[in-house]
Amino acid sequence: MANQSRRVAIKNLVAGTAALGTANMLSSFTTPEEIKSTALKGNINHSVCRWCYGSIPLEDLCVAVKKIGFSAIDLVGPKDWPTLQKHGIFSSMCNGAELNLVDGWNDKKFHPQLIKNYSEMIPLVAKAGYKQLICFSGSRRGIDDETGWNNCAEGLKQIMGLAEKNKVVIVMELLNSKVNHKDYQCDRTPWGVELCKRVGSENFKLLYDIYHMQIDEGDVIRTIKDNHQYISHYHTGGVPGRNEIDETQELYYPAIMKAIVDLGFKGYVAQEFIPTPKTNEEKLVSLEKGIKICDV
Repeated sequence: MANQSRRVAIKNLVAGTAALGTANMLSSFTTPEEIKSTALKGNINHSVCRWCYGSIPLEDLCVAVKKIGFSAIDLVGPKDWPTLQKHGIFSSMCNGAELNLVDGWNDKKFHPQLIKNYSEMIPLVAKAGYKQLICFSGSRRGIDDETGWNNCAEGLKQIMGLAEKNKVVIVMELLNSKVNHKDYQCDRTPWGVELCKRVGSENFKLLYDIYHMQIDEGDVIRTIKDNHQYISHYHTGGVPGRNEIDETQELYYPAIMKAIVDLGFKGYVAQEFIPTPKTNEEKLVSLEKGIKICDV
């Protein structure tokens, strides 16, 4: 699992898994006596990416995150929103309108289908009470920066009126092109910021993935401080390997989270590391530890 790409993991979610007694399991590490001492501080709006816990049924993941003390899950589409709503869980980053990670807004040949998909999805997101919908630049395939910016802006502007009307933010994710997503165009913060300027709407922002940007550009805290007005969402992940965000990796997440809090950020920070344990119980222990590391 640790070596799987996101696209493989997401594909595998549809296969389903055996039921997990999450509520009973969680009691082994979150007892009533511990609730007061483990309560989250409330400075960070925590979330977790669904695909990282694909072996855990969504029902049980909802129960687990509530036990840990937060109430949001990232990268969930319309078919699973009723499950989230049943458990009082917020869809902090919606998906389902994108084609994939490689065929995106930087290539005009994908615009007709993307415009159709997003035009249909934006009202659904708003009706469900959610605020953000993910998108991707796509791979370069020889497209230079200027053409990529122009193509993305031209396409995105055709849906921004609808997004503004529905109060939905379209969020483009920054992904590294060095290790995981070779040839991806929106692979550095300056590229994404320039696109934000060209789109020219408060309803178009960036998803700053800390794992990805540490790989492609580094200087994480300074970059966040210099560009925070263009960022509406964050993802975590340990470097190298995209595993736990603890002492096994090179970033010190409490300092990064403190910088984000100090900037007055009110959006969500979603854990997107691939847990290394084999069992679902241990994976959720890793998630809880990750949440606590980020809870400054």
